[in-house]
Amino acid sequence: MSHVSTSSVTKEQPSPAANPNPRSVFSVVRQKVTTKHGWFGDYDYRWLCLPSLPTARSKQPPFYGIDDELPLVLAITSGLQHALAMLAGLIAPPIILASALMLDSDTSSYMISASLIGSGILSLVQMSRIKLWGRYYLGTGLLSVVGTSFATLSTASAIFNMMYANGTCPSTTAADGTVTRGPCPDAYGMLLGTSLICAFLEIGLSFLHPRILQRIFPPIVTGTCILMIGSSLVGSSGILDWGGGSNGCQARPTSGIYQLCPTVGSPHALPWGSPQFIGLGFLSFVSIILTELFGSPFLKNASIIVGLAVGCIVTGAAGYIDGSTITSAPAITFLWVYRFKINVYPPAILPMLAVYVSTTMEAIGDITASSEVSRIPVEGEDFDSRIQGGVLSDGIGGFISALFTVTPLSVFAQNNGVISVTRCANRTAGRWCCAFLIIFGCLGKISGFFLAIPNSVLGGVTTFLFASVAVSGLRVLSYIEYTRRDRFILAAALSFGVGDLLVPTIFTYLFDGVNNPNKGLQGLFESITIVLSTPFLISGIVALVLNLILPQDMPQQDEDEEVVNVAQDLEIQVLGRER
Repeated sequence: MSHVSTSSVTKEQPSPAANPNPRSVFSVVRQKVTTKHGWFGDYDYRWLCLPSLPTARSKQPPFYGIDDELPLVLAITSGLQHALAMLAGLIAPPIILASALMLDSDTSSYMISASLIGSGILSLVQMSRIKLWGRYYLGTGLLSVVGTSFATLSTASAIFNMMYANGTCPSTTAADGTVTRGPCPDAYGMLLGTSLICAFLEIGLSFLHPRILQRIFPPIVTGTCILMIGSSLVGSSGILDWGGGSNGCQARPTSGIYQLCPTVGSPHALPWGSPQFIGLGFLSFVSIILTELFGSPFLKNASIIVGLAVGCIVTGAAGYIDGSTITSAPAITFLWVYRFKINVYPPAILPMLAVYVSTTMEAIGDITASSEVSRIPVEGEDFDSRIQGGVLSDGIGGFISALFTVTPLSVFAQNNGVISVTRCANRTAGRWCCAFLIIFGCLGKISGFFLAIPNSVLGGVTTFLFASVAVSGLRVLSYIEYTRRDRFILAAALSFGVGDLLVPTIFTYLFDGVNNPNKGLQGLFESITIVLSTPFLISGIVALVLNLILPQDMPQQDEDEEVVNVAQDLEIQVLGRER
């Protein structure tokens, strides 16, 4: 990636010079902690922390590469920025999964802590670059962090719906037809166990050459999947929580504890969609926008947390926050404080295999983006080995995360924006980020606080977060040339994906006509139903198959079609003038 030219309007500070004389670890540490330069360096901290105007132009700080010498304060500050940028994406999935399974507050709080701790530990592995044998590595050697895969979140929703539908999880139906779900922690254990065995698929894919993977999963396939993941999460979680909750109160039943959101016994409980809920979510949403307009670079990288903070201050003052989750949360916690019965749910195997294919595709794109913002060449054997090491670390991380009682953790894309803004791609900052995540996870009261955030505030923030995932999919799709073949594949894939989004129950009754299927056949039917009912899975499969079987367009055919399109545009313009 080329450096910024000297003719640019925005000037750069000098880049830090590499130290030609390597020193011992002890002397480096002593220099860091005993000198002003070791603590602060020459970095412009005013630029990092002072508010800015949308039209302002300022002198940018120097760029710090992956192994450049980094001042201690800058390393800590940048690490905190990365941790804050990840925070919303790490706490939202366990909250959503726990809510879907009706788990108690203590278990939900633990799941948040486990997600933070697991992300910190496995991010350290991903940032390493451990030589294995031959040309194989473990880790990218970049500032690459991992977090809960949103693909898992979308698929888990369909899996849990199937478990409640077939009686694996308990539920009751009231006289008016309202279905109330009971707590089902065993379902989470089944998800973890299925994820654990399916992780070997991504481990195996990591030993294929990256160019083969990129040929099988081009942007038209990966972009479609990412677009559908973000879009489905907006509809199934984000916007529902914005209205008051996604635990069943969104149906506005006439009886039961979900007549009001989040439940009838909650502080300031109201019907779903009440203007108070909409306003609180909108307040958090607008706070994100204002932070982007006027905030300092530090705050811009933590805009999601700013939105949560503003929403929590207002809802706390208005009495919407239930502090019981904070008081009941332990002061210190760690992994395995709560354990789940690890089991395998056979109908979930096929969907989870597809999830790991999706995380492989996402990892390749995110590692490429990380290399670009880190000014690392994105071609050649060194880059290929970073892709291979990153995908392998992703697969092993999926296996280990299940043992950590966490759903699959994959490479996060949010941190590439932090690198781009702060101009710091140094792995030391990444290690501080991991330290902050582990500390946040071990402090149980922090998880209790996150769990106390009102649904409407969380929904206003997660709607923006999930929409950002959808926009990332659109960005990937912008790399295709939109030939007739590309448009045909995209239209066919989105027919299923968008159809699933708009009518989620379309495939629910597909096999109802089969009488008395045996256990194995019933499991197959449920597996197929889960795949067909998950927008990103079915649209990704359609795009993948059509991309492999449809012949490439001939250059002349593209030119002829372009001529026809231009002629049609001219004809429309002439007709419009005549009228």
